[in-house]
Order: sequence, then C-alpha cells, then structure tokens
Amino acid sequence: MTAAHAGPAAVTPFQGPGGPTAEIAQGFSRWLREAAWPFWWERGADHQHGGFHEAIDAAGAPVSDAPRRARVQTRQVYCYATAGAVGWNGPWREAVEHGRQSLEGRYRRSDGLFRSLVAQDGSVLDDTALLYDQAFALLAMAAMHKAGVGGAVVRQDAQALLRAVLANYRHPEGGFAENASRAFQSNPQMHLFEAALAWLEIDPSPVWSGLCEELASLCLNRFIDGEGGFLREFFQADWNPRPDDFGRLVEPGHQFEWAWLLERWGRLSGSEDAKRAARRLFEIGRRGVDPRRGVAVNELWDDLSVRSDRARLWPQTEWLKAAVLLADDAGSSLDVEAAAGGLLRYLHTPRDEIWRDKMEADGSFVSEPAPASSFYHICSAILELERGLQAAER
Repeated sequence: MTAAHAGPAAVTPFQGPGGPTAEIAQGFSRWLREAAWPFWWERGADHQHGGFHEAIDAAGAPVSDAPRRARVQTRQVYCYATAGAVGWNGPWREAVEHGRQSLEGRYRRSDGLFRSLVAQDGSVLDDTALLYDQAFALLAMAAMHKAGVGGAVVRQDAQALLRAVLANYRHPEGGFAENASRAFQSNPQMHLFEAALAWLEIDPSPVWSGLCEELASLCLNRFIDGEGGFLREFFQADWNPRPDDFGRLVEPGHQFEWAWLLERWGRLSGSEDAKRAARRLFEIGRRGVDPRRGVAVNELWDDLSVRSDRARLWPQTEWLKAAVLLADDAGSSLDVEAAAGGLLRYLHTPRDEIWRDKMEADGSFVSEPAPASSFYHICSAILELERGLQAAER
C-alpha cells in the first residue's frame, strides 16, 4: 500500500456555508477526486485480507476487526465503478475488482443470493440474505456495467440475481417482503427501485422497466399516505400501516430519496403522477429540516412533528439530490445551497478525507469512526450536483 493521500493543503469543498452553486459543486468535486476516492481506496480497502473496512477513525486508521456487512462491500464497488464512469483517473478498476472478488468469494451463497455479514477472515457471521443487500448488489452491477467492466457477463449476472430475488422475496399482495422480523418495509424496495432504474438507464429491457413500474405503483398507492402525501416505513402484510409506533414513522431523508427516484421514473416513463408525488414528498421532507441547524433530522411522526432530532449525514445527501433534480419545480438554487451547506458541516473534520455521521440536537457530533457506508450517499449527491449544473449550462 502507498502512504495516505495528502492532497492539496486544504481539500475541503468550500470555505463557509454560502457561495454560488457552481463554487459549491467545484469544491465538492475537487474533494471527491483529490481526497476521498484516493484515500478510501488506500486506507478503506483491506489490502491484506480482501474487501473493504467498515470504518476509518479520526487518525486515518481503519477499524479492521469490525464485522463486515455486504452492503458496505457493494456500496464501495458502486463508488469506484461510478468513479470510473465519470472519468476519475485513479485506480478505480483495481478497487472494483478488489470488491467484486470479496463479494463473490465471501458473500455469495450457493443459491446465488448474498449473505449479510462476515468476519475479517471471511468466516460467516450471519448467513441471512436480505432483500436490502441484494438491491445493492444489483446497483453495484449496474455501475460496473455503465463503467464498462465485465461486459455481458455482468448483465447476465444481474438478471440471474433478479430472478433469484423474484423467486425468494415476492409477496402475494404485491411488491416484496424483507427477510426480517419486520418484513413489510418500504426501504429495501426503495433500493431495489434505485437499482432497477440504474439498469433501465443503460439496458432498456422489459425486465427492468416492469420492475420499476411495479415498485413505483406500490409506492404511489400504498407506501404514500393517501391523505397526508407522506411516505411511511413499516406496514402489515396487506400494505396497510402497522398499528404501532413503527407504522407512524416518517423519515425526512426517505421523503427526499423517494422524491429523487420518482422524479427520475416520471421523466423516463412520462408518469405525471410520479412527478407530482415527487414534488409533494420533497415538500414534506423539507418539514423535517431544522432551521436552527440547517440540517434534516432523522425522524418525524405521521403528524409531521419531530420524533428524533438527531441528524445523520445521509439525509443531507438525499436532500441535496432531490433539490438538484427538482430545482425547476419545487426548489431553487438557494435550496440546493442550503442542502449543500448542511452536508458540508459533516465534512468539516480534522482530516480532509473523512466525515462525521451523527449530529446531536445542539449541533455537536458523536465522536466515532467515519462509516464507510456513507461514501455511497456522498458520491451520489456530489455527482447529482455536477449533473445538475452541467444540464443548466446546456
């Protein structure tokens, strides 16, 4: 391994919470390419045992002995395949292959599905195959295919995994059931929708368009509350809300994330219903932004009062993605800058290449290693911001 990437003297996205949108994007892009992508390959990959570490501490040392989730491996493959697709000239192919080998060798079960958790040495800690993890495997494969890695083999592998998903998780009432005690959730299906959209954008096969149509319809008709227009998280087997506190949970980050997905689907399919729902979800997500801290909180109740005022990093990235995509209709450049400013607070750390994950109500952060799982969210948000500005310039 090489030494940690030092980068420029200060590779922070931009100084201060304000500034024009173009300046914000340029700063984030520079940070991603010059600091984050190099560092999380050099330090975030386990070059001795294979795969990727779960976290990196404030000193830049990996948390090497933590159990390793499949979702972190697939997300890191996605990050580096996406880096290749947008022209990063670093060792993205090596990183993708490194992650792919770990997934195939340590996480792939005999039935073709991916188990959820292994130890550093590859021994199985949890053989459960979660729908959530299969969705991220499909997303990683789409990113690989888009970057030109694997060719037809990757497409065939994705279709085989999708067949296994359809065979193992299909629910008689529509959609899919998670392999967990609370089986009827919108979240894993959101990520399956994300993966299907990613594939549809590069492979216009009916298998992907049909899955997108099904999941969009389930969201519009069951996940989104018919009266309030907000999206719920947990359901009963008939897709009615659970009659407990789980059924009342509303996450601002997921309002934004579904808004981003439904707007993309609306543009691909011509569905005005999807576009209208996206704009409504975006507005509800905004209800979860704390004006004092300028960040989206974790949880609301279904009357849209605050349930948890802790604010994780990932809702800020989803706020930014949705604000960029919906800027002409539901947002503005000021909304994009507000979301970017919120995200920036999590990147102001003693070491340029890492981030904070959990902000408390008083604006302080939990002292803990930077989770690798956040990198997927950050990469997606920065690249969405780049695409938005490029589209505005055309």
